[in-house]
Amino acid sequence: MAETLLFNALREAIDEEMAKDPTVLVMGEDVGHYGGSYKVTKDLYKKYGEWRLLDTPIAENSFTGMAVGAAMTGLRPIIEGMNMGFLLLAFNQIANNAGMLRYTSGGNFKIPMVIRGPGGVGRQLGAEHSQRLEAYFQAVPGLKIVACSTPYNAKGLLKSAIRDDNPVLFFEHVLLYNLKENLPEGEYYLPLDKAEVVRSGSDVTILTYSRMRHHVIQATKTLEKQGYDPEVIDLLSLKPLDFETIGASIRKTHRVIVVEECMRTGGIGAELIASINDRFFDELDGPVIRLSSQDIPTPYNGTLESLTIVQPHQIVEAVEKIVNLKV
Repeated sequence: MAETLLFNALREAIDEEMAKDPTVLVMGEDVGHYGGSYKVTKDLYKKYGEWRLLDTPIAENSFTGMAVGAAMTGLRPIIEGMNMGFLLLAFNQIANNAGMLRYTSGGNFKIPMVIRGPGGVGRQLGAEHSQRLEAYFQAVPGLKIVACSTPYNAKGLLKSAIRDDNPVLFFEHVLLYNLKENLPEGEYYLPLDKAEVVRSGSDVTILTYSRMRHHVIQATKTLEKQGYDPEVIDLLSLKPLDFETIGASIRKTHRVIVVEECMRTGGIGAELIASINDRFFDELDGPVIRLSSQDIPTPYNGTLESLTIVQPHQIVEAVEKIVNLKV
């Protein structure tokens, strides 16, 4: 076991897959000589050359379209968005091209590409650099969407994403890059369609992902002292959602709280609640509680910024409310 930072776990995943498969390449702004905006590709150009660590112009629609073409011809490109918010400039290439070409070509083309990079609310990065785009792409057919939350799952999920024959959007949170964890020696892969039960419990199911996993864990420490027994599930896969794991938990606890950093209106939580009501309504002892970010551009001011996203004390209050709800 070796203690590894999350950004280095991602680097190890890319390095291992590039060493195994000469069709894997990375392209994006500053991914080569600079090593990526958060050093995920640091010095890999020295090992694999500048054509496999391709520094591109600041033209997201152009290099994302080029990556789609590369994937169609047998390569496995990894796109790094210097900030995931910038990939809104490539929405057409991701949605209409990457997401749909396998279908619209009648299966003649596979699109094995990964689109990864930093996102989420950081520390005073301003509105345009604090985007959470997972819900923007949730409705696009043909895409898989993953959100890592620890060094262990970051490495295992990214390796699987690189090997997948479909386009995978891989969301990394800007505030988790320096998270440390001991990783096992040797190779491992994690499935792209399975959630993780972080903590087993019987009182309430808490569904979360990305950085909010750690806010939920912090809240759980308080809840345990108060005698509550929450079950915590890190979704990991946002598309498809793992309703087998979610359903098994709901049948046990009969109460659900969704904790997300995504916006409340049209967010991942909105889709979760609709699907839970469709599939498991008879198992619920009360309405699903949703804790989401406020529907405003993220303020630059640090105090205001923290008020826009869910904090651990709000999670504690939600558990107290739903567990003590009279039915």
